[in-house]
Amino acid sequence: MKKILIDGRHADHRRVAIIDGAVLSDLLIESGEINQKKANIYKGRVTRVEPSLEAAFIDYGAERHGFLSLKEVSKVYFSKRYQESEERDSRPHIRQALREGQEILVQILKDERGNKGAALTTYISLAGSYLVLMPNNPKAGGISRRIEGEEREQMRNIIKQMDIPEGMGAIVRTAGVGKSIKELRSDLSGLINHWNTIQSAANENPSPCLIHKEDDAMIRAIRDYFRDDVSEIIVEGEEIYKQAYDYVNKSKIIQLSKNTK
Repeated sequence: MKKILIDGRHADHRRVAIIDGAVLSDLLIESGEINQKKANIYKGRVTRVEPSLEAAFIDYGAERHGFLSLKEVSKVYFSKRYQESEERDSRPHIRQALREGQEILVQILKDERGNKGAALTTYISLAGSYLVLMPNNPKAGGISRRIEGEEREQMRNIIKQMDIPEGMGAIVRTAGVGKSIKELRSDLSGLINHWNTIQSAANENPSPCLIHKEDDAMIRAIRDYFRDDVSEIIVEGEEIYKQAYDYVNKSKIIQLSKNTK
């Protein structure tokens, strides 16, 4: 059986290890000194459109403006004229989607590196316990590549019964294997409500601003790795234990051990 070990004793970093028997199967280290923004969602503003690069630069509140490639621009942002034209299935141009001064919701794909700004996308993805919701990407979705054989076919049949709203897509995560359609629908409902909250916050706040902050390493590890083959979650550090306890209670995870040595 696997265990999730969380070390939160140090203020400057946090470590999470996934142990399979006596083997370390995964290790996550997050530094408190580095303000990681990957997967955060921002309301940004288009500052420059560059047709030669087929991209735009977005002010989302960082010192360096983010880079948004045309391939990462959802069709919902394209002009009504383009969407209604006979050319809507042809290769679009960046100026048919974005204009300078336009406000737009973006998610961080890659953090800033060196002199390069963050890479952005408008294809938002929200991870739940069992599903990943893509609220503006109806063509995306399906089953995690880690799910194989009969389990994959079973999950494919279940996903067909899910009431995924028009215009959205969803992927079943590996943690979703063996879950009932009721549990998956509950997860989907929670993600849709979260998306509605994000949209409301975007409508109420001026750009640039942070709309959604991605969970830290501890929450991601529990969210992504906890399933039936995990026997225990062991936490070191009083403060992080309380955070983990609150999260697992909310997620209905019942096995949690505290090590405060």
